[in-house]
Amino acid sequence: YTPEEVGPDIAWWYETIHPDDRERVKTNINAAVERGAESWSAEYRCRRADGTYASVFDRGYVLHDGDGRPTRMIGAMMDVTQRLELEEELRQAQKMEAVGRLAGGVAHDFNNLLTVISGRAHMLLSRLKPGEPMHRDVELIQKTSQRAVALTSQLLAFSRKQVVQPRVLELGPLVADLVPMLQRMIGEDMELEIEPVQGTGRVKVDPSQMQQVLMNLAVNARDAMPSGGRVRLSVRDVEVDEAAALHQSNLPPGPYVALAVSDTGTGMSEETTAHIFEPFFTTKDQGKGTGLGLSTVYGIVEQSRGHIQVQSELGRGTTFTIHLPRVEEPLASGPPTDAARRLRTTSRTVLVVDDEPEVLELATEILRRVGYSVLEAADGAAALEVARRHEGRIHLLVTDMVMPGMSGRDLAERLRALRDALPVLYISGYVQDASARAALASEHSAFVAKPFTPELLTDRVRELLASAEAETG
Repeated sequence: YTPEEVGPDIAWWYETIHPDDRERVKTNINAAVERGAESWSAEYRCRRADGTYASVFDRGYVLHDGDGRPTRMIGAMMDVTQRLELEEELRQAQKMEAVGRLAGGVAHDFNNLLTVISGRAHMLLSRLKPGEPMHRDVELIQKTSQRAVALTSQLLAFSRKQVVQPRVLELGPLVADLVPMLQRMIGEDMELEIEPVQGTGRVKVDPSQMQQVLMNLAVNARDAMPSGGRVRLSVRDVEVDEAAALHQSNLPPGPYVALAVSDTGTGMSEETTAHIFEPFFTTKDQGKGTGLGLSTVYGIVEQSRGHIQVQSELGRGTTFTIHLPRVEEPLASGPPTDAARRLRTTSRTVLVVDDEPEVLELATEILRRVGYSVLEAADGAAALEVARRHEGRIHLLVTDMVMPGMSGRDLAERLRALRDALPVLYISGYVQDASARAALASEHSAFVAKPFTPELLTDRVRELLASAEAETG
């Protein structure tokens, strides 16, 4: 405020206090004066000259006349808005991390169970004809397991323990390719707009995860517009300087590609906005949402080293803005050719290792059915012994990533010391540390997520073998 804008007495100051805080402040001041206190302090919201509110810490000292009667109060206010926001972000991050650890552990155990349920259902369906009595029952088991798989995938994405396979790409074309599918998802009564994308920089993300982010945000926008409306997508390069980073406290300065998804829906209150990324928080009717959609988005963005902000106002719609760091690396090469499908499986020996007996049995049976010679082991130590005893060549190691005693990465390193350039296909429901993620980036290594279908497992095995054999001639 300018000096001219400041009122002549305490009444003006009281009017600047937020209506929800005003009576509390008045009551506390009166109580301090009545009990003869020398000072008073409080935190409350104070209206700025531009009409917005700041959180302030206020401390006043009571002045007395010669007879000891209080006559006035003098003091100072300190703007603590940013400090309180940072404290709230810290509390939120700690809460999300604790829930994330729980979610990741639960999802890991469920993925082992679902691998067997889903895999066996696929194999049963391949033996049954559509008209047979049991076909419908097995099909329902398969569909239900797929829903469970989607749920555990969301939990892993939220907990940031989902295995990501990032590629350097341009975000604009990825968004443009998804527009037809997004239009079908939100319905014909919704208008979908995409701003022209020109010359956006490159980012390093998992394409399938970014598709999941867009689909979740599109569904969220659709549900916020029950009577129809407009969803707008934009992708643009942005430079975040230190001043802007200070305003958005969790966004470091630097070059980014910003993806924004806006809707003209009902919007959200400040209270709702504060909780939307929490798992299982939902404003939808019971049975119409898991409360994991936006927490999944949050987890994916964080795992991609990005940042997400939301702006919303009741009756004025919502905008989610995702900032992904720009990279200077070259674009990733295209998808592998179909050479892997032409690879002959005969005379190829695969060593399969998993500490879950049912998963080990399933993977072994799948690979033997398509013609591979399979060696099996229940843990790393047993696998090393099998490899030492086997006189012929082992063409591929298929191993669980997370095992007691010896991890999949440790096993791969020890086997490669015995058998040079051994290709490794890692299998896991999640990757729990940086060293495991580094294993996926090593040469002649690939990954398949639990739960996997028989087709997915055999495709990954063929692709990895074809790639390794092409390089060795």
